[in-house]
Amino acid sequence: MKTVEEQLRLIKHGVDTILPEEELKKKLEESMTKNKPLVVKLGLDPTAPDIHLGHTVVLRKLKTFQDLGHQIVILIGDFTARIGDPTGKSATRPPLDEEAVLRNAATYKEQIFKVLDEKKTIVRYNSEWLSKLSFEDVLKLAAKYTVARMLERDDFHKRYTEGRAIGVHEFMYPLMQGYDSVALHADIEFGGTDQTFNVLMGRHLQQEFGQEPQVVITMPILEGLDGVQKMSKSLGNYIGISEAPEEMYGKAMSIPDELMMRYFMLVTDMSIEEQEALEKALADGTAHPRDTKMKLAHTIVRLYHGEEAADRAQAHFVQIFQKHALPTDIPEYAMEAPSEAVYVPQLLTDAGLTASNSEARRSIKAGAFKIDGEKCNEENIELTEGMVLQVGKRKFIKIAFK
Repeated sequence: MKTVEEQLRLIKHGVDTILPEEELKKKLEESMTKNKPLVVKLGLDPTAPDIHLGHTVVLRKLKTFQDLGHQIVILIGDFTARIGDPTGKSATRPPLDEEAVLRNAATYKEQIFKVLDEKKTIVRYNSEWLSKLSFEDVLKLAAKYTVARMLERDDFHKRYTEGRAIGVHEFMYPLMQGYDSVALHADIEFGGTDQTFNVLMGRHLQQEFGQEPQVVITMPILEGLDGVQKMSKSLGNYIGISEAPEEMYGKAMSIPDELMMRYFMLVTDMSIEEQEALEKALADGTAHPRDTKMKLAHTIVRLYHGEEAADRAQAHFVQIFQKHALPTDIPEYAMEAPSEAVYVPQLLTDAGLTASNSEARRSIKAGAFKIDGEKCNEENIELTEGMVLQVGKRKFIKIAFK
């Protein structure tokens, strides 16, 4: 087993804050003395089931704790999702129905275990205890915090000062999240920097219930592929962990150079020593940024698809982007041979190269549509057998007449 100092070095690498750090050291020392793993909690509100690399920042750090022998507890907020977390929201968030919550939770678990070891992870649902609280219990819980303290939270304060509605039930969300830590006897709770208020509530309520307060660890927000805003599906600057290897590799190659080491630190399994050596090599010019980015892209694909898939994705990238050749494994699109020119936007949408006709028209206008490797800005074309249609850098089909 690693010493307390060795554990601290691994834990602290890449984190945003540890509150309070001296308590973490004390808990690790007690864990070693009593040979009892720490209970490390991550609460998830199952409202968005598709996990991208931004979500894995905290999962990677949980994996560090898991590898050090501590007990990871993933808490699915099935009960709290029926309220909707108001964190960072400028308006009341609509609740999810129970069926949607459970469906999202199942997808979450499937993706989470691409990072964590399923056999060593406990999954709990907060409906196990929250649904059993009586109205008297809820009132006693609410009495442990004040409205004035609630309004210190940025999003509530902003809405209050601007005269926008805040539901009383929204004040209950941080209380419920805090009570989860009481129910689990959590030693450590993880959250994003935008969740600091909620996770500190866990410390407060544990003290109110006579428990040792949890240590709070927050992880930094990962910048997306644009290098500016946080990674987000809605902004389109994300890499999904369930995406195809070639798509994942191609997206990773668009990560800005200045963020490469940050990605290595936050979303890969590269050791601290390797990171330090690579950063030094980049600084003194012995490592080329392009080769380093290819290493990063390969690592990301390997983590979610395996070594062979990463090798294939890299070969695919080299063939298309460095040698400007068409891929050899283009999927065929079978269709009846048309008797006249076809409307390209409809064809691209039907073939799955674009999500809609309007997206197809935008792609054509932007010069992102190609036929056999040549740009085409026509919306009506004559098709021939074996013609290769391409949208963007990574989407291809080969026309095959039935």
